[in-house]
Amino acid sequence: MYIDSSTVTTNGKSYTRVLLRESFREEGKVKHRTIANLSHCSEEEIQAMRLALRHKGDLTQLGNLESDLTLEQGPSLGAVLTIHSVAARLGISDALGPSREGKLALWQVLARVIDQGSRLSAVRLADKHAACDVLELNRFDEDDLYENLDWLTENQASIEDRLFQRRNPETKLGLFLYDVTSSYLEGTCNELGAFGYNRDGKTGKRQVVIGLLCNAEGVPLSIEVFPGNTVDTKTMASQIRKAADRFGGGDVTFVGDRGMIKGPQILDLADEDFHYITAITKPQIESLVKQEVMQLDLFAEDLAEITTDEGIRYVLRRNPVRAAEMAQARQDKRRKIEGRVACQNVYLAEHPRADVAVAVRKVEQAIKRLRLSDWLSASATDRTLSLVQSAEALAEESKLDGCYCLKTDLNAEAASKELVHARYKSLALVEWAFRTCKTTHLEMRPIHVRLASRTRGHALVVMLAYRIIAELARCWQHLDQTVAEGIDELASLCAVKVNVKGRPQLNRIPQPRESVRQLLDDANVQLPSAVVCRGEKVTTKRKLPSRRKVH
Repeated sequence: MYIDSSTVTTNGKSYTRVLLRESFREEGKVKHRTIANLSHCSEEEIQAMRLALRHKGDLTQLGNLESDLTLEQGPSLGAVLTIHSVAARLGISDALGPSREGKLALWQVLARVIDQGSRLSAVRLADKHAACDVLELNRFDEDDLYENLDWLTENQASIEDRLFQRRNPETKLGLFLYDVTSSYLEGTCNELGAFGYNRDGKTGKRQVVIGLLCNAEGVPLSIEVFPGNTVDTKTMASQIRKAADRFGGGDVTFVGDRGMIKGPQILDLADEDFHYITAITKPQIESLVKQEVMQLDLFAEDLAEITTDEGIRYVLRRNPVRAAEMAQARQDKRRKIEGRVACQNVYLAEHPRADVAVAVRKVEQAIKRLRLSDWLSASATDRTLSLVQSAEALAEESKLDGCYCLKTDLNAEAASKELVHARYKSLALVEWAFRTCKTTHLEMRPIHVRLASRTRGHALVVMLAYRIIAELARCWQHLDQTVAEGIDELASLCAVKVNVKGRPQLNRIPQPRESVRQLLDDANVQLPSAVVCRGEKVTTKRKLPSRRKVH
């Protein structure tokens, strides 16, 4: 007689059945029959029956179990099991594969979601969160994780393709969102680091350029890291090849920000019969107005549309909120200059020998620095400074406040002006992904690697971790807490390590408190009752310096 249990997963939910069965022989063949269904019994009752059956020959041995059995606090399991379950549901586990390298890569993704840091910190985190027990891994160290980044880069295309096929098994994508950003580097040894247009405002620091290709819902499909001096337009060609060769091809529209899709890129898209939606710059708008292709009075809160003889469509709009913000910003800058003028007037009054020309020059420099010199200047009369504003120049400066113009080669039958406008606004989803990856939860920087392959592998880890973060954000959107707070709450759920005769056997998971249960239910995650303890101790090769231990 024995207890037989099994777990099946259907539609993301796991169901466990427990049966009391016995074996018998009939005509020389071993057969089994079910005596009772124990699925309704508690875990404690089932374990008690297992122990009784195990010692059915001598039940007096059960009295010695108390001395042989010890319980102690085990590792944190709530966060890693939840994130691991979500990664499996999204297909990330399958995309990385069951090999040791795939499991190490999966741990790097899970560690990035739990707590951001270097490969060294990911190893330390593995022991606290029972990574070897959950992922069925043998022990590893930071060198293994660094080498694993090389493996990730070598297999990046196949990993991204498997994820794409899982999400889009039959349909082809009709819309791709693409944008780039930069991430500055600490130090000068990264192989891809170079000086370029820095979006982070960190002058004097090398950087890398990162391109993110997403579907219409803003789900990242592919990430690519370029040298830091790569201009935006030079990153487009590889994205077009991905869409044509790896992500289905067909009737595709690329959506890119202003400055991303220009003449050469439009020709590349046309070679693949792809379409585009982008925005044009303010100087381009002014040029089209001068050429009488469009008129300023067409810019209004409601969308307007112009189609040229070449079939190019322009969608125009003036955003009144943005116009008000720009006007307010000018006034704020003017008030700042007025404060500078007042300070200079006080100084001139208190210092009769001070040079008025020097004071005027200082104010003019401040005006130029704030880019107000087109319509604002400083003058002096009897050692008193004042500001001079040109009403005509100010009107010329502000005529395009809040105005923007979209450009596309899609005809009106394929996409109305409202649809073109909505698709361009979808780029905000890519910007949100960049924000999450760079500065909020995931923190792509600092990039603790130097080799180009490992930098690209690190970026892929961050992209996969973002997909998990986005899924958790969707599941927990109605809760009054961030994803980071939810993960911290889950991490507080620790296992109870069961030791038999001093040797660890399994990590029992206690019943979670209500707040943790709510997070698990909303994420559609069901924790197992126990996890086998493999006894693997994960440690780093590099130890903590003694000075850090003291302080």
